[in-house]
Amino acid sequence: MTLASTHAELGLNRTGIGTSPRLTKDMLEGTDEFLPAIGRDEREIGLERASYARDAEPIGSVPPPLTARGVVKTAGAALKGQSPTQLIDKLGERLGFERTGTRVYEALLSKFDALGSFEGGPSRREIERILIQEYQHFELLETALMSLGADPTVLTPSADLHATLTKGILEVTVDPRTTIVQCLEAALLAELADNDCWLALTDLSRLAGEDGLATSCASALVEENDHLLSVRRWLRAAQGRAYPGM
Repeated sequence: MTLASTHAELGLNRTGIGTSPRLTKDMLEGTDEFLPAIGRDEREIGLERASYARDAEPIGSVPPPLTARGVVKTAGAALKGQSPTQLIDKLGERLGFERTGTRVYEALLSKFDALGSFEGGPSRREIERILIQEYQHFELLETALMSLGADPTVLTPSADLHATLTKGILEVTVDPRTTIVQCLEAALLAELADNDCWLALTDLSRLAGEDGLATSCASALVEENDHLLSVRRWLRAAQGRAYPGM
């Protein structure tokens, strides 16, 4: 891959107002002629948002366990003063996130096949390795939810939230206009969030007395940290920030 394909190029970009001073003047005059209906004070917008927030319902819920074992575990956690739904909610969150992560690296693999890599960038084998591990993490979470008597197809509140948070990441990687470097920047956002969330899930599993699950989550965290380090290394190389000897 050439240097030009890893760096932004000069071109006729008309998105800024500086390219047309005359039309800019007309546009600014229009803002004086057509004022917002609520005036210029943003506090009214804040009050309206607050009103909606007070009346809004929660973002979903966690359904009751599907099995007798799940019911017993939930009741036991409640008796210990723990939140019986928190672990299920966060497992559902990671399940959805790892599914998205798998799709991100599938798209990155397609981008590699179409455009190739660059000096210091990922090889096809390295992208495949991360893709496979992301899918293995998905399977780990699916199994964990079923072992707790939960339905892995449920969109939990945290899963719903993170689906919205990560929507742009997947959109970047499947956009035919983006380069492999731009897709790696999207992957970096995913990996940064993923590392923190796997750490939280490890702690929550241990607090819930699910030591086996905590160990599995800790192992996944090690792999996710390796993903993060790899993406950071590739981006350093793409941006010419690679240190000597790296």
